[in-house]
Amino acid sequence: MRVIIADDHKMIREGLRALLAAADVDVVGEASDGHEAIAVAKRLNPDVVIMDVTMPKLNGIDATQRLSAEMPKVKVIALSMNTDRRYVIAMLRAGAAGYLLKSGTSEELRNALDIVTRGQTYLSPSIANSVVDEALHTKSHPPSDRSLSPRERQVLQLVAEGKSSKEIAAVLNIALPTVESHRRQLMNKLKLRTIAELTKYAIREGLTSTDK
Repeated sequence: MRVIIADDHKMIREGLRALLAAADVDVVGEASDGHEAIAVAKRLNPDVVIMDVTMPKLNGIDATQRLSAEMPKVKVIALSMNTDRRYVIAMLRAGAAGYLLKSGTSEELRNALDIVTRGQTYLSPSIANSVVDEALHTKSHPPSDRSLSPRERQVLQLVAEGKSSKEIAAVLNIALPTVESHRRQLMNKLKLRTIAELTKYAIREGLTSTDK
């Protein structure tokens, strides 16, 4: 089994690598943000990507959505300390095959890898109820319109991370007027008027987090 670890904390990556090596799992690459995770996966073609949910530049939700579309055979296991059902559901909707808490054991991690590579879905027991609750809730309350484009979501995340328009243009390799246009479209679509409101929305939607 070939695995990539995507997490913006080096200590977490090193710890996971050691755990997986002890379980005879081949860690073929690492990444510190969503963009890097996609690039490394395309280069190394792993069986599984262990994906942190909240990472800088491109979060795990949007990175998973892109990987699922571009490399559908690669399984993604979300890794997070966050038990909020919005994060769990967002990762599953993006195409993740599992959601694992960082507080879990090494045995649980190995079990999750085995399950997702067999084509099944794995959820940490403590968050399984979140999925059931969401399914029941959605029957009477359909999900809201997710009208933001992938690029708008990227811009929103970077705005929430405190990046200036110039910095966002550099990160995304797009023109400054394009960034300003995306920011205006974001505010119009979401009916928000301040950076603080955009940041709160990004946190609520799982695009970024103040606490991992």
